Formats: sequence, C-alpha cells, structure tokens
Amino acid sequence: MMMSSTSVYVVLALLLPFTSSFNKPSFLQPATTSHDVISRRNIIQITAAGVLATGTLGLDSPAFALPTASPAISISPAGKATLPKMGMGAWAWGDSFFWGYNKDEDQELEQVFRYAIDHGVSFFDTAELYGIGRSETLIKDFAGRMDSESQSQLSVATKFAALPWRTKRGDVVNAAEASVKRLGRPIDLYQIHFPNAFANEAYWDGLADCFDKGLVKSVGVSNYGKDAVRACHAALAKRGIPLSSNQVQMSLLYRGPLDNGLKGTCDELGVQTIAYSPLALGLLTGKYDATHYPKGPRKKLAERLFVENGPAAERLFESMRSIASKRGGKVPLSQVALNWCIAKNTCVIPGARSMKQVKQNLGALEWKLSSDEVALLDEASLALPPLVPPEASPFPKKDTGTGMIMFDS
Repeated sequence: MMMSSTSVYVVLALLLPFTSSFNKPSFLQPATTSHDVISRRNIIQITAAGVLATGTLGLDSPAFALPTASPAISISPAGKATLPKMGMGAWAWGDSFFWGYNKDEDQELEQVFRYAIDHGVSFFDTAELYGIGRSETLIKDFAGRMDSESQSQLSVATKFAALPWRTKRGDVVNAAEASVKRLGRPIDLYQIHFPNAFANEAYWDGLADCFDKGLVKSVGVSNYGKDAVRACHAALAKRGIPLSSNQVQMSLLYRGPLDNGLKGTCDELGVQTIAYSPLALGLLTGKYDATHYPKGPRKKLAERLFVENGPAAERLFESMRSIASKRGGKVPLSQVALNWCIAKNTCVIPGARSMKQVKQNLGALEWKLSSDEVALLDEASLALPPLVPPEASPFPKKDTGTGMIMFDS
C-alpha cells in the first residue's frame, strides 16, 4: 500500500510509543485474535491517516476583532446533533510524539480553551489516540477549573480507534467508557475515527449500544466514503438512532468530498460534514511559498504544491490575497481558507496551541465570503490536484468481509 511522505512520517511518530518503555493504555494492547497475523506496520498504516490531519493548527498572526458567538452544538433527545460553523481540534494537545507537546504548554493551552469558550466556540474535537488519551484528560482538567456556566457551554466530540484487534461491538462500548472517564463527562458526539478492513458493522452496533447506555449523546463517523455512510446510516436507523456527522478532510487543496459526491450523499441523508485539515497542514496560511518551506514532513507537500503545481498554486493564492485585501488588509489568508469551508456548509475544526492562533481562527467568524468570492476560489482550487491523492491514503478501501467500499476520499 503506497503512502504519502507525510503519512510515512506520522507512521514513524506513532511507532515511538510501541518501541519505548511507555506504559501503554489497554486500547493499544492487542488481544490475541485470529487477526494477529496483521503486521504492526499495517496496523500503523491503517491508523495513521486518521491521526494525520485532524485539527490542523492555525499559525501565528496578529489578533483581530473578536468574533461574534458561534452557536454551540445542540442535540435532540433522539440523538440528532446540530453542529456550529466552527469547533476546535485538539490533536496537538498532549501529543508529544508528533507535535512535541510538553507539560509546560498546559497553561497557555488552558488560556486558549477558555478564550474559545468565552468567545462562542465551545465545541472541541479530540480522540483517544490524541496524546494516547492525554488530550481528553487535558479537556477534563481545563473544564474542571471553569465556573458551572462556562462548563455548561462545553461540547466534546471524541473518537473510537478502529484498531484491527478491536472486532466486537463491546470494544466500542469499552472504549467509550474509558473516554468518558478521561473526559469526566458523557460524550456529546462519539465517532468511529476511521474504517477498518473488517468488523465495521460490529462498530455500528457498538455506537448504538453506547447511545442506549447513555455514554454518548449522539454518534458519527470519520473518513467514511459514500457507500459506508449510507450503510452506517441505515444500520443505525434500525436502532432508531440518527447518524449525525462524517468528519473528513476538506480544504482548498483537498476537494475530494465535494467533487466525488460524498458531501452530496451526506447532505441527502442529513449527515453533517465536519471538515478537518481545513488549512492543509498550514500550507494555506500564506506563510509558505516556493522559497520558504515548512520543516519536517510538510516539506514534501509544500514542494509538490509550490514547485510541481506552481502556476496553479499561485493563481489560488492570488485569489485568496485579492479577497483578503478587500477587507482592509487585516484578514490573513487562513481566514479565507476557513471561510471557504464554512461556505460549503461544513463545521470546520482548526486547532490552536497559542492565543495568537485561537484569535486568528475565531476571527474567521467575523465575516463571510460572497457567492462570487466562493466561485473564484472554486475555480482556482479546481485547477490543482489534491495535495495527497486519495489512493495514497493508508485507510483500507474495502471491508474484506462484506466487500463494501469504506473509503473513497
């Protein structure tokens, strides 16, 4: 299975906890099953892309006018979640293996957390894999030091890691119980993080069991293709539970869900789309160009964008600069990129590790694109190939038991 250079780097980063003396939590300890023949390399390949880009970080920029409040997530008694325009991804919170997190950051991370909630962005997306549970624990700690009114505004989504040795519906329930303990609260939106090569139908029953047990208030999936969304939606409907969301990669540099019909399928079924990696790992912030690349795994992606597709990339960035310049020169390109995702009727979830970053991200809620501006960006983005082709993804494309196509974008 071919992988992008970025995915390879994440594979190496994720291997660290398996090769060190780190005391791994139970969900990373494989049981002895008939699936143990799957190599560790394949296991990491399956999980890597789901962890790769969720909660892409905003980059530092000057502070802008405070945004108007974005409604928090609301959930009907039947379990249908209504998502806001923007949430916050929390992958980098606690993740020392990829993002270099250390506990010295906690004070500023808590300030970021409080600032977001105080200014109307109170929906946070995390996962049991993020920091091997540390991200969930940090959210619990930060919320615990807030007053009851602020706590009441908080909504948290987290995710079940579909690791190959987890093949039963009870594995989903057990994982949800562990996440509830780390979060110190019921889960507002519980998602399957990525498809597996088998056992996917068991996971859907597990989601429904979590809902029936009161562990979670609503359920969703992530990185699911068209057929998988339809099948999961139908399976949950038999249990009387709605499928609330599908979290997928989407940005001006990755239009797959828009162009292959996945977003349309979700809209048809009433499944809301959560857009992760909306800034394309920082490449849409305007900080980088053909003479200045980011360090690490993103360098190869930047070379592909600015060298291999230089003219088309320049047309996109010129369109973004033109839009930004019409707003007094105070709007960073990242806000243009975020507003494009919002204009596509998604809940966008950039991340932040600093006060500058959170103010930048929330500033996107202060304004919106016109229909002509959306069309201009569409035209420019369509001229570019996807930053990472879908076929390079390490996700299993098909359920080997049912033959169902699980991932297509």
